[in-house]
Amino acid sequence: MNQPVSGFSKKTKAEKIEWLAENYLQNSPNSIQILRNYWNEDASLQQLHDDFIENTLSNYYLPFGIAPNFLINEKLYALPMVTEESSVVAAASNAAKFWLERGGFKAEVISTEKNGQIHFNFYGSEKSIEAFFEAVKPKLRDSIQSLEKNMKARGGGLLELSLVDKSHILDGYFYVYATFETLDAMGANFINSCLEQMAHTFEEEARNFEAFQKKETFPEVVMSILSNYVPECLVRAEVSCKVEELSTKHYKGKHFAEKFVRAIDIAKTETRRAVTHNKGIMNGVDAVVLATGNDFRAVEAGVHAYAARNSYYGSLTHAKIENDIFTFWIELPLAVGTVGGLTSLHPLTKLAFEILQKPDAKELMKILAVAGLAQNFAAVRSLVTTGIQKGHMKMHLMNILNQLEATKEEKENAVEYFKENAVSHSSVVSFLEKLRN
Repeated sequence: MNQPVSGFSKKTKAEKIEWLAENYLQNSPNSIQILRNYWNEDASLQQLHDDFIENTLSNYYLPFGIAPNFLINEKLYALPMVTEESSVVAAASNAAKFWLERGGFKAEVISTEKNGQIHFNFYGSEKSIEAFFEAVKPKLRDSIQSLEKNMKARGGGLLELSLVDKSHILDGYFYVYATFETLDAMGANFINSCLEQMAHTFEEEARNFEAFQKKETFPEVVMSILSNYVPECLVRAEVSCKVEELSTKHYKGKHFAEKFVRAIDIAKTETRRAVTHNKGIMNGVDAVVLATGNDFRAVEAGVHAYAARNSYYGSLTHAKIENDIFTFWIELPLAVGTVGGLTSLHPLTKLAFEILQKPDAKELMKILAVAGLAQNFAAVRSLVTTGIQKGHMKMHLMNILNQLEATKEEKENAVEYFKENAVSHSSVVSFLEKLRN
């Protein structure tokens, strides 16, 4: 039976791997070699990766790909994408090419405000906490002057402070709502540092506030933390063209546009469809977020909360036909950065920003929104025409062939054969058996 381990973080990497192999990988004789196979040959580069997190044993690789031909606001981009899903880059590339010939994507940043809260308990009178907040607000601002000096010099910093009473929902619950502008930084560390300092000042000043000393209990800070829900940090992207321009050899533009709009309306109406619909959007967004070293988990959380902002979960994209013009658009809350964190540390992340022509945070927001819109267009187009599986399984073919340890020649034969035949795991197995016999 395995036993708990103490002092694990103090062990060397070799000792950690040896402990893991002895306790959890007894049936995997090649485990140590597998971990070593993914080390960087460059020792300094491996050390950089080791320092990103605690208890690093190896590296977990995902493909770094490129989706070219994205025309955004009349500027041509190639989008770096990091993902393991086989059809994502192909779908994005196809959508980019489709819209390249129809005027490209238009994108604009609507707002860039981020926020955080100082959550606290207070069981006294509403008037006394309101009076205290008005008295302490200037001191809260003063308390973070040193923290926001550099940010203010660049045009950012704390914007507004307000008091929010939620005691009607949760007894004694209030919070100080703080808004920030963090420019090209995602700003998590900056915001959290400011909030914690203001929380300290808030409690210190409360001890000397006369109304509390006489008859009220002191407000007690529970926690101070930024929010990843950023509906005031919003970007919009869209495409549009004449309905007739949507025609191809497989379908007429008007019929396609009507089915497409209907599919979007269904995703707005039915949560079960909306979740998968929006997951497809995030296939594109997350792939670029990962490539640029940003926090895809924070982005995901904020985006999905935004999708449920009207008390039900619905589509993040919208479509309409007016005067024979088809318009398809998206609005997303995106708090991302182009400086700080991994953006200046990871070599591939730095390369990704070079590929994107060194965008600032606003430009990156536009690129991400376009990536999501393109991904959704490709998915919905497949759904209302040929079906999603035809293209997806064609891309998945290589994964199946690799699982079955197909040779290079067998892969070439399989790719040719399945151009005209449906792909499934069993059909690929059957094809290889016939080929090998």
